[in-house]
Amino acid sequence: MRKELGITILLLALCVVTTALNPKFLSPTNLVNTANLIGLYGVFSLGAGLVIISGGVDLSVGSLCALTGVLLTLGVSEWHWSWPVAVGGGLLLAALLGAAHGWLVTRARLPPFIVTLCGLLIYRGAARYLAGDRTTGFSGAGEIEELRRIAAGRLFRLTVPSESGAVREWFPGLPAPFVILLILTVGLWFVLHRSVYGRYLFAVGRNEQAARFSGVNTRLVIASAYVIAGALTGLAGILIAFYTNSVVPSNHGNFYELYGIAAAVLGGCSLRGGEGSVPGIVIGTALLLVLQNLVNLLGIDSSLNFAVMGAVVLAGGLLDQWIQRRKLRRASARSPE
Repeated sequence: MRKELGITILLLALCVVTTALNPKFLSPTNLVNTANLIGLYGVFSLGAGLVIISGGVDLSVGSLCALTGVLLTLGVSEWHWSWPVAVGGGLLLAALLGAAHGWLVTRARLPPFIVTLCGLLIYRGAARYLAGDRTTGFSGAGEIEELRRIAAGRLFRLTVPSESGAVREWFPGLPAPFVILLILTVGLWFVLHRSVYGRYLFAVGRNEQAARFSGVNTRLVIASAYVIAGALTGLAGILIAFYTNSVVPSNHGNFYELYGIAAAVLGGCSLRGGEGSVPGIVIGTALLLVLQNLVNLLGIDSSLNFAVMGAVVLAGGLLDQWIQRRKLRRASARSPE
Protein backbone atom coordinates (compact mmCIF):
# COMPACT_ATOMS: atom_id res chain seq x y z
CA MET A 1 0.00 0.00 0.00
CA ARG A 2 2.91 2.33 0.70
CA LYS A 3 4.19 1.94 -2.85
CA GLU A 4 0.80 2.76 -4.37
CA LEU A 5 0.45 5.83 -2.15
CA GLY A 6 3.92 7.05 -3.06
CA ILE A 7 3.31 6.54 -6.78
CA THR A 8 -0.03 8.34 -6.54
CA ILE A 9 1.59 11.31 -4.83
CA LEU A 10 4.29 11.34 -7.52
CA LEU A 11 1.63 11.24 -10.25
CA LEU A 12 -0.30 14.14 -8.70
CA ALA A 13 2.91 16.17 -8.28
CA LEU A 14 3.82 15.50 -11.92
CA CYS A 15 0.35 16.63 -13.04
CA VAL A 16 0.75 19.86 -11.04
CA VAL A 17 4.19 20.52 -12.55
CA THR A 18 2.95 19.76 -16.07
CA THR A 19 -0.02 22.11 -15.60
CA ALA A 20 2.25 24.87 -14.30
CA LEU A 21 4.55 24.50 -17.30
CA ASN A 22 1.71 24.28 -19.80
CA PRO A 23 -1.93 24.92 -18.76
CA LYS A 24 -3.11 23.10 -21.89
CA PHE A 25 -2.54 19.88 -19.95
CA LEU A 26 -5.93 20.41 -18.26
CA SER A 27 -7.79 21.11 -21.47
CA PRO A 28 -10.67 18.64 -22.07
CA THR A 29 -9.15 17.50 -25.37
CA ASN A 30 -5.78 16.70 -23.85
CA LEU A 31 -7.29 14.97 -20.82
CA VAL A 32 -9.51 12.78 -23.02
CA ASN A 33 -6.58 11.89 -25.30
CA THR A 34 -4.38 11.07 -22.30
CA ALA A 35 -7.11 8.93 -20.71
CA ASN A 36 -7.54 7.11 -24.02
CA LEU A 37 -3.83 6.29 -24.19
CA ILE A 38 -3.79 5.21 -20.55
CA GLY A 39 -6.61 2.81 -21.36
CA LEU A 40 -4.85 1.38 -24.41
CA TYR A 41 -1.45 0.99 -22.79
CA GLY A 42 -2.88 -0.03 -19.43
CA VAL A 43 -4.59 -3.15 -20.83
CA PHE A 44 -1.38 -4.81 -22.04
CA SER A 45 0.60 -3.40 -19.08
CA LEU A 46 -1.67 -5.37 -16.73
CA GLY A 47 -0.73 -8.54 -18.58
CA ALA A 48 2.96 -7.66 -18.53
CA GLY A 49 2.71 -6.95 -14.79
CA LEU A 50 1.11 -10.34 -14.04
CA VAL A 51 3.95 -12.12 -15.84
CA ILE A 52 6.54 -10.09 -13.92
CA ILE A 53 4.83 -10.93 -10.62
CA SER A 54 5.06 -14.63 -11.56
CA GLY A 55 8.83 -14.20 -11.94
CA GLY A 56 8.94 -13.98 -15.73
CA VAL A 57 8.97 -11.35 -18.46
CA ASP A 58 7.09 -10.90 -21.75
CA LEU A 59 8.96 -9.31 -24.65
CA SER A 60 6.42 -10.27 -27.32
CA VAL A 61 3.76 -7.67 -26.46
CA GLY A 62 4.32 -5.31 -29.38
CA SER A 63 4.58 -8.04 -32.01
CA LEU A 64 1.48 -9.79 -30.68
CA CYS A 65 -0.43 -6.47 -30.88
CA ALA A 66 0.68 -6.19 -34.51
CA LEU A 67 -0.41 -9.75 -35.28
CA THR A 68 -3.87 -9.38 -33.73
CA GLY A 69 -4.29 -6.00 -35.42
CA VAL A 70 -3.43 -7.49 -38.82
CA LEU A 71 -5.83 -10.40 -38.27
CA LEU A 72 -8.63 -8.03 -37.29
CA THR A 73 -8.19 -5.66 -40.24
CA LEU A 74 -7.72 -8.44 -42.80
CA GLY A 75 -10.56 -10.47 -41.31
CA VAL A 76 -13.21 -7.78 -41.55
CA SER A 77 -12.00 -6.02 -44.71
CA GLU A 78 -10.63 -8.73 -47.03
CA TRP A 79 -11.67 -12.11 -45.66
CA HIS A 80 -15.22 -10.87 -44.96
CA TRP A 81 -15.48 -12.26 -41.46
CA SER A 82 -18.15 -10.89 -39.19
CA TRP A 83 -16.63 -8.68 -36.52
CA PRO A 84 -17.49 -11.07 -33.64
CA VAL A 85 -15.56 -13.82 -35.44
CA ALA A 86 -12.61 -11.51 -36.14
CA VAL A 87 -12.46 -10.23 -32.55
CA GLY A 88 -13.02 -13.66 -31.01
CA GLY A 89 -10.43 -15.23 -33.30
CA GLY A 90 -7.84 -12.60 -32.41
CA LEU A 91 -8.43 -13.01 -28.68
CA LEU A 92 -8.36 -16.81 -28.91
CA LEU A 93 -5.13 -16.80 -30.92
CA ALA A 94 -3.48 -14.43 -28.45
CA ALA A 95 -4.53 -16.59 -25.49
CA LEU A 96 -3.27 -19.75 -27.22
CA LEU A 97 0.08 -18.11 -27.94
CA GLY A 98 0.24 -17.10 -24.29
CA ALA A 99 -0.44 -20.75 -23.39
CA ALA A 100 2.43 -21.76 -25.69
CA HIS A 101 4.71 -19.34 -23.81
CA GLY A 102 3.60 -20.86 -20.52
CA TRP A 103 4.20 -24.41 -21.77
CA LEU A 104 7.70 -23.60 -23.03
CA VAL A 105 8.59 -21.88 -19.75
CA THR A 106 7.14 -24.50 -17.40
CA ARG A 107 7.50 -27.77 -19.35
CA ALA A 108 10.46 -27.18 -21.65
CA ARG A 109 12.12 -25.13 -18.87
CA LEU A 110 13.25 -22.42 -21.26
CA PRO A 111 13.98 -18.97 -19.80
CA PRO A 112 11.03 -16.55 -20.24
CA PHE A 113 13.39 -14.05 -21.86
CA ILE A 114 14.28 -16.51 -24.65
CA VAL A 115 10.71 -17.74 -25.14
CA THR A 116 9.13 -14.30 -25.47
CA LEU A 117 12.06 -12.91 -27.48
CA CYS A 118 11.44 -15.67 -30.02
CA GLY A 119 7.76 -14.76 -29.90
CA LEU A 120 8.64 -11.14 -30.63
CA LEU A 121 10.43 -12.20 -33.82
CA ILE A 122 7.97 -14.89 -34.92
CA TYR A 123 4.80 -12.81 -34.46
CA ARG A 124 6.29 -9.81 -36.21
CA GLY A 125 7.31 -11.97 -39.15
CA ALA A 126 3.88 -13.64 -39.25
CA ALA A 127 2.12 -10.25 -39.22
CA ARG A 128 4.25 -9.00 -42.10
CA TYR A 129 3.72 -12.20 -44.09
CA LEU A 130 -0.06 -12.23 -43.64
CA ALA A 131 -0.33 -8.58 -44.67
CA GLY A 132 2.12 -8.94 -47.55
CA ASP A 133 4.23 -6.34 -45.75
CA ARG A 134 1.68 -3.65 -46.59
CA THR A 135 -0.51 -1.39 -44.51
CA THR A 136 -3.90 -2.89 -43.67
CA GLY A 137 -7.02 -1.00 -42.67
CA PHE A 138 -10.79 -1.16 -42.39
CA SER A 139 -11.72 -0.06 -45.91
CA GLY A 140 -14.40 -2.33 -47.29
CA ALA A 141 -15.04 -3.77 -43.84
CA GLY A 142 -18.78 -3.28 -44.05
CA GLU A 143 -20.84 -2.58 -40.96
CA ILE A 144 -18.37 -2.30 -38.09
CA GLU A 145 -19.57 1.02 -36.70
CA GLU A 146 -21.00 -0.70 -33.63
CA LEU A 147 -17.64 -2.26 -32.88
CA ARG A 148 -15.83 1.01 -33.61
CA ARG A 149 -18.12 2.82 -31.17
CA ILE A 150 -17.41 0.22 -28.50
CA ALA A 151 -13.65 0.15 -29.09
CA ALA A 152 -12.84 3.77 -29.91
CA GLY A 153 -15.85 5.87 -28.87
CA ARG A 154 -16.68 7.79 -25.72
CA LEU A 155 -19.02 6.70 -23.00
CA PHE A 156 -21.09 8.79 -20.56
CA ARG A 157 -20.92 11.92 -22.71
CA LEU A 158 -23.33 14.59 -21.46
CA THR A 159 -24.74 17.47 -23.51
CA VAL A 160 -27.06 20.32 -22.58
CA PRO A 161 -29.02 22.71 -24.81
CA SER A 162 -27.72 26.28 -24.84
CA GLU A 163 -29.80 29.47 -24.98
CA SER A 164 -29.33 29.67 -28.73
CA GLY A 165 -30.82 26.22 -29.14
CA ALA A 166 -27.55 24.55 -30.05
CA VAL A 167 -26.32 21.53 -28.11
CA ARG A 168 -23.37 22.23 -25.82
CA GLU A 169 -21.10 19.53 -24.48
CA TRP A 170 -21.11 19.57 -20.69
CA PHE A 171 -18.99 16.46 -20.11
CA PRO A 172 -16.81 15.11 -22.95
CA GLY A 173 -17.25 11.53 -21.77
CA LEU A 174 -14.74 8.80 -20.99
CA PRO A 175 -12.87 7.02 -23.79
CA ALA A 176 -14.06 3.43 -24.17
CA PRO A 177 -10.53 1.96 -23.71
CA PHE A 178 -10.24 3.80 -20.38
CA VAL A 179 -13.58 2.37 -19.20
CA ILE A 180 -12.49 -1.11 -20.32
CA LEU A 181 -9.26 -0.65 -18.33
CA LEU A 182 -11.23 0.32 -15.22
CA ILE A 183 -13.40 -2.79 -15.54
CA LEU A 184 -10.36 -5.01 -16.02
CA THR A 185 -8.62 -3.35 -13.07
CA VAL A 186 -11.50 -4.13 -10.72
CA GLY A 187 -11.75 -7.73 -11.95
CA LEU A 188 -8.02 -8.43 -11.78
CA TRP A 189 -7.78 -6.74 -8.36
CA PHE A 190 -10.18 -9.33 -6.97
CA VAL A 191 -8.36 -12.15 -8.76
CA LEU A 192 -4.88 -11.08 -7.67
CA HIS A 193 -5.50 -9.67 -4.20
CA ARG A 194 -8.61 -11.46 -2.95
CA SER A 195 -8.33 -15.01 -4.23
CA VAL A 196 -6.31 -18.16 -3.61
CA TYR A 197 -4.96 -17.93 -7.15
CA GLY A 198 -3.49 -14.51 -6.39
CA ARG A 199 -1.73 -15.83 -3.28
CA TYR A 200 -0.34 -18.71 -5.30
CA LEU A 201 0.92 -16.33 -8.01
CA PHE A 202 2.79 -14.19 -5.48
CA ALA A 203 4.18 -17.29 -3.79
CA VAL A 204 5.45 -18.70 -7.09
CA GLY A 205 7.06 -15.39 -7.97
CA ARG A 206 8.87 -15.15 -4.63
CA ASN A 207 10.13 -18.72 -4.52
CA GLU A 208 8.90 -21.27 -7.05
CA GLN A 209 10.57 -24.23 -5.36
CA ALA A 210 9.15 -23.41 -1.92
CA ALA A 211 5.69 -22.94 -3.43
CA ARG A 212 5.91 -26.33 -5.16
CA PHE A 213 6.94 -28.03 -1.92
CA SER A 214 3.92 -26.36 -0.28
CA GLY A 215 1.59 -28.15 -2.67
CA VAL A 216 1.06 -25.39 -5.25
CA ASN A 217 0.80 -26.47 -8.88
CA THR A 218 3.46 -23.98 -9.92
CA ARG A 219 3.43 -24.97 -13.58
CA LEU A 220 -0.28 -24.29 -13.90
CA VAL A 221 -0.05 -20.98 -12.02
CA ILE A 222 2.84 -19.69 -14.13
CA ALA A 223 1.29 -20.86 -17.40
CA SER A 224 -2.02 -19.20 -16.50
CA ALA A 225 -0.22 -15.87 -16.05
CA TYR A 226 1.04 -16.08 -19.64
CA VAL A 227 -2.42 -17.04 -20.92
CA ILE A 228 -4.02 -14.02 -19.19
CA ALA A 229 -1.22 -11.78 -20.46
CA GLY A 230 -1.72 -13.06 -24.01
CA ALA A 231 -5.47 -12.45 -23.90
CA LEU A 232 -4.99 -8.93 -22.52
CA THR A 233 -2.37 -8.18 -25.17
CA GLY A 234 -4.75 -9.42 -27.88
CA LEU A 235 -7.51 -7.17 -26.53
CA ALA A 236 -5.10 -4.23 -26.49
CA GLY A 237 -4.05 -5.00 -30.06
CA ILE A 238 -7.68 -4.87 -31.22
CA LEU A 239 -8.34 -1.59 -29.39
CA ILE A 240 -5.14 -0.03 -30.72
CA ALA A 241 -5.99 -1.07 -34.29
CA PHE A 242 -9.21 0.93 -34.04
CA TYR A 243 -7.32 3.84 -32.47
CA THR A 244 -4.77 4.02 -35.30
CA ASN A 245 -7.41 2.98 -37.91
CA SER A 246 -4.70 1.07 -39.79
CA VAL A 247 -1.88 -1.36 -39.07
CA VAL A 248 1.65 -1.13 -40.47
CA PRO A 249 2.94 -4.62 -39.67
CA SER A 250 6.62 -3.66 -39.81
CA ASN A 251 6.43 -1.17 -36.92
CA HIS A 252 2.96 -1.40 -35.36
CA GLY A 253 3.39 -1.92 -31.63
CA ASN A 254 7.13 -1.28 -31.59
CA PHE A 255 8.47 -0.95 -28.00
CA TYR A 256 5.07 -1.70 -26.43
CA GLU A 257 6.75 -4.42 -24.38
CA LEU A 258 9.03 -1.76 -22.90
CA TYR A 259 6.04 0.43 -22.04
CA GLY A 260 4.44 -2.54 -20.29
CA ILE A 261 7.59 -3.38 -18.32
CA ALA A 262 8.20 0.26 -17.44
CA ALA A 263 4.60 0.74 -16.25
CA ALA A 264 4.82 -2.40 -14.10
CA VAL A 265 8.16 -1.37 -12.60
CA LEU A 266 6.89 2.14 -11.93
CA GLY A 267 3.82 0.58 -10.33
CA GLY A 268 5.87 -1.33 -7.79
CA CYS A 269 6.38 -4.69 -9.49
CA SER A 270 9.75 -6.20 -8.62
CA LEU A 271 11.72 -7.57 -11.55
CA ARG A 272 12.63 -10.46 -9.23
CA GLY A 273 8.96 -11.46 -9.07
CA GLY A 274 6.56 -11.90 -6.21
CA GLU A 275 5.74 -8.22 -5.70
CA GLY A 276 3.31 -5.81 -7.31
CA SER A 277 -0.33 -4.80 -7.43
CA VAL A 278 -3.00 -4.16 -10.04
CA PRO A 279 -3.69 -0.54 -8.94
CA GLY A 280 0.05 0.10 -8.93
CA ILE A 281 0.40 -1.05 -12.54
CA VAL A 282 -2.44 1.23 -13.65
CA ILE A 283 -0.98 4.20 -11.75
CA GLY A 284 2.43 3.40 -13.25
CA THR A 285 0.90 3.45 -16.73
CA ALA A 286 -0.68 6.83 -16.02
CA LEU A 287 2.61 8.19 -14.68
CA LEU A 288 4.50 7.01 -17.74
CA LEU A 289 2.03 8.58 -20.17
CA VAL A 290 1.84 11.86 -18.24
CA LEU A 291 5.65 11.99 -18.52
CA GLN A 292 5.31 11.41 -22.25
CA ASN A 293 2.60 14.09 -22.44
CA LEU A 294 4.89 16.51 -20.62
CA VAL A 295 7.62 15.90 -23.21
CA ASN A 296 5.13 16.60 -26.02
CA LEU A 297 3.58 19.70 -24.43
CA LEU A 298 6.99 21.25 -23.81
CA GLY A 299 7.88 20.80 -27.46
CA ILE A 300 10.79 18.47 -26.68
CA ASP A 301 11.89 16.12 -29.45
CA SER A 302 9.57 13.11 -29.30
CA SER A 303 12.53 10.76 -29.76
CA LEU A 304 13.35 11.48 -26.12
CA ASN A 305 10.26 9.50 -25.12
CA PHE A 306 12.34 6.35 -25.27
CA ALA A 307 15.15 7.97 -23.29
CA VAL A 308 12.63 8.89 -20.60
CA MET A 309 11.25 5.35 -20.62
CA GLY A 310 14.74 3.85 -20.31
CA ALA A 311 15.58 6.18 -17.44
CA VAL A 312 12.33 5.20 -15.72
CA VAL A 313 13.11 1.47 -15.95
CA LEU A 314 16.65 2.07 -14.69
CA ALA A 315 15.40 4.18 -11.78
CA GLY A 316 12.83 1.52 -10.93
CA GLY A 317 15.49 -1.19 -10.95
CA LEU A 318 17.78 0.85 -8.71
CA LEU A 319 14.92 1.60 -6.32
CA ASP A 320 13.98 -2.09 -6.18
CA GLN A 321 17.61 -2.99 -5.41
CA TRP A 322 17.73 -0.41 -2.63
CA ILE A 323 14.46 -1.67 -1.11
CA GLN A 324 15.69 -5.26 -1.16
CA ARG A 325 18.93 -4.30 0.56
CA ARG A 326 17.01 -2.46 3.27
CA LYS A 327 14.81 -5.49 3.84
CA LEU A 328 17.86 -7.74 4.18
CA ARG A 329 19.49 -5.35 6.65
CA ARG A 330 16.34 -5.19 8.76
CA ALA A 331 15.97 -8.97 8.69
CA SER A 332 19.61 -9.49 9.75
CA ALA A 333 19.24 -6.87 12.50
CA ARG A 334 16.19 -8.67 13.94
CA SER A 335 17.67 -12.17 13.79
CA PRO A 336 19.46 -13.36 16.96
CA GLU A 337 23.21 -13.62 16.77
